[in-house]
Amino acid sequence: MDRAEMAQFLRSRRNGIQPHDVGLEAGTRRRTPGLRREEVARLAGMSVDYYIRLEQGRGPRPSRQILASLARALRLTEDERAYLYNVAGEPVGPPVGPPHEVPAGILHLLDRLDDTPAYVLSAEHEVLAWNALAAALIADFSTMAPKDRNVMRWFFGPDTDERLEQDEEYLAFARDSVADLRAAAGRYPDDPGIRDLVAELTAKSGLFRRLWAEHRVEVRRSNTKRMVHPVVGPLELHCDVLLVPEKDQKVVLYTAAPGTASHEALKLLRVVGIQSLTTP
Repeated sequence: MDRAEMAQFLRSRRNGIQPHDVGLEAGTRRRTPGLRREEVARLAGMSVDYYIRLEQGRGPRPSRQILASLARALRLTEDERAYLYNVAGEPVGPPVGPPHEVPAGILHLLDRLDDTPAYVLSAEHEVLAWNALAAALIADFSTMAPKDRNVMRWFFGPDTDERLEQDEEYLAFARDSVADLRAAAGRYPDDPGIRDLVAELTAKSGLFRRLWAEHRVEVRRSNTKRMVHPVVGPLELHCDVLLVPEKDQKVVLYTAAPGTASHEALKLLRVVGIQSLTTP
């Protein structure tokens, strides 16, 4: 534990937060540039004396629970939180499971892409957020339970294995998806959700069992997709995957070259919207 560095870091973060940032009244006789020590202690749920000793570089080594409370009270970013844990001698381990909270900026991006189908995937391939055109292109995700929004569950099963085996493009996509899921399983070895998903797919899909046994590891990236939409017909779309590293999520976007039949079909789909679409 680097007590001196931790003390300086806590002081600098406390001085950088204004009372209104945390819902406190500033008052008229405030002499500190940011929060008072007693205010941080109250926000963190600890005694003032204990917090003062931390800022003075003395006192007992803080527990992980105390560090989590300080990170929350001081509104630390993910990078700042990791730094606090490190200087306290308590390195942050990997998260137990894939994050499911989509950043506000990504949600705003989806809303602005009103002419491009786009959705957000978690590390275990669950659709977390989507825009209206993605719902019109793929399925009305709002009618599904979160578990049923998992792309891998749509993709592998007794009813799809034979078709995937006979289509080289879809087989390549299936192989890439399994390699991506194996990479996620390596990042989250203790996550029961990924373990259960792998067990479920192994039990119901011979193709998944074969691809999983290849032990390929690769993060999924961009490709080309062909599909037939029940309303606008055949589509050939470029599928771009943008990584959101801090949340281990992917933004998937579908675009078509201007002037092509697929581009015109996407424009029509934007007008038509969600019809009586079945689950993929």
